[in-house]
Amino acid sequence: MNTSTRPKIKNFYLDSPISGIRLDKYLTQSLPQFSRSYLQKLIEQGYILVNKQRTKASQRLNESDKIAIELPPSSTYPLAEPIPLAIVYEDKDILVINKLAGLTVHPAPGHPDHTLVNAVLSHCPHLAISNDLIRPGIVHRLDKDTSGLMVIAKNDFAWQHLVNQFKTHDVTKGYLVLVKGRLSPEQGIIEAPIGRDSHNRQRMAVVSPGKEASTQYQVKKYLGNYTLLKVTPRTGRTHQIRVHLSAIGYPVIGDSVYGVKSAHVDRQFIHAYRLGFRLPSTNEYREFTCSLPADLKQALELIAHSA
Repeated sequence: MNTSTRPKIKNFYLDSPISGIRLDKYLTQSLPQFSRSYLQKLIEQGYILVNKQRTKASQRLNESDKIAIELPPSSTYPLAEPIPLAIVYEDKDILVINKLAGLTVHPAPGHPDHTLVNAVLSHCPHLAISNDLIRPGIVHRLDKDTSGLMVIAKNDFAWQHLVNQFKTHDVTKGYLVLVKGRLSPEQGIIEAPIGRDSHNRQRMAVVSPGKEASTQYQVKKYLGNYTLLKVTPRTGRTHQIRVHLSAIGYPVIGDSVYGVKSAHVDRQFIHAYRLGFRLPSTNEYREFTCSLPADLKQALELIAHSA
């Protein structure tokens, strides 16, 4: 992992600031790897002292001031990486991205780099920190091997606005999913609680007690012994679509954990084709769509020809 622009020690000092400059502005200039909002949080929480005293972000500095900084243990800020992005929409508050399959959303143990966060930081260096340094701008996630639409918050106001909409289930999400078998009836709602699998903590399962989960589906097309679905999750549980469809006997094609492997596609056939929410800047409802990527289109064609 490249750490060339990250602090190599947890405690360090700054001195001789420009007289009259605000503390948070001076820190932003001195530590460009951190956003101003994150540094303000550190000041508020007492990690940054001026002359050994807690203070406010708005304090005006003197040339003789000594600034002591203690970075929390989790302060490993992701680096910007020039990874291509498919930007569907952008304004001063948000980005809507068509995420490629195979791209992990944010850094995690064992996967510190080459994520969507690293890519977005290259395009927009100062994302909303939202109290989580390794997930700047992230308000929701897609599995690594799921492609499709995601919204990223550029600032803390947009982050909170979007998080509130996800919490109240006011965000419209739509997925195209291919399953094994001819699902009947052609539309319905799967309601079953989801939690950690007691036999394998790396998996989720329908369990009782678990968290309430609801998934609506509608058949789009039958292809031999396969069914292409439009799926709308009403809740946002981990692996919800994959777990629910497997539980009713219609596993997702290409899903090596809950579904069935396929000769036609080497990843799970799930694509987030639809995403709707209220824009933080205007509160106007907007809906975005994107078509199936090439690998999933090809899988459908191959299945249709062999049906």
